Amino acid sequence: MDALPKSRLLRFVERAMMLARRAVARFSSRYSRKRFTLRQHVVLLCLKVKKTTTYRDLVDELIEMPRIRDALDLDSIPAPSTLCKAFDRLEMAVWRVILNVSLADVPLNGITGIDASGFERAHASTHYTKRTNLTIQQLKTTLLVDTATNAVLDIHVTTTRKHDTQIAPQVVKRNGQSIAVLTGDKGYDDQKLRRLARDHDIRPLIKHREFTPLHKAWNARLDSDLYHRRNMNETVNAAIKQKFGAFFRSRLWWKQFRELVIKCIVHNVERSLAISHEECDCP
Repeated sequence: MDALPKSRLLRFVERAMMLARRAVARFSSRYSRKRFTLRQHVVLLCLKVKKTTTYRDLVDELIEMPRIRDALDLDSIPAPSTLCKAFDRLEMAVWRVILNVSLADVPLNGITGIDASGFERAHASTHYTKRTNLTIQQLKTTLLVDTATNAVLDIHVTTTRKHDTQIAPQVVKRNGQSIAVLTGDKGYDDQKLRRLARDHDIRPLIKHREFTPLHKAWNARLDSDLYHRRNMNETVNAAIKQKFGAFFRSRLWWKQFRELVIKCIVHNVERSLAISHEECDCP
């Protein structure tokens, strides 16, 4: 009898486990109870985000997922509280390392786009929002995206209303070696940002706000083919919101930050699998 083909979910878990092995140690401490590994926690938390479910429902589904449990080397199923505590313990620095590692198997071309979007900090129906005149606060989320693969290179999240030109320099400094071309809309029109990009050997393709005929002339001279790749940012933002939700399940701001990074990691794993599928031309 032929072996069953691997489902997309199983391939996702296997790829996520491979990344977790590269990024984190097996256990957090020599004094750990060693019932579950950090890597298992990382993959289960990513799986929770991918399936847009709760801890309790994920644990319930794992009971009926023997192939997923085998891929994770799970001898027993963790309690929902165990996963919740693991999410609290795993710091943002760990998730950023995993985000960087998730790019290892993605063929980046250095042509990047930067753009911001908002994620709701509370989940309420449109009817309730209109009826109560509720204004839902949003986290401002800035993504640096590789326009060839739609992979997320970096993410910046803030609860304040920082201007784009204040956020972009931090992103550029963190990722200078990965960027050859930086595309951005008029919100990133700032001479200091352009100078910073050039100092890092980055070609800035950022539209000027048109206050004078000279600004219009500069915009007309932009490489339109490269500049319009910036639209991939909007595609990635929309895809993450559609697949994994435009709101947060977490209530605390630092948990919301982590939740956003995990969404980007899950997105990158899916992009990596899609690219691998295209390259091998699997049926």
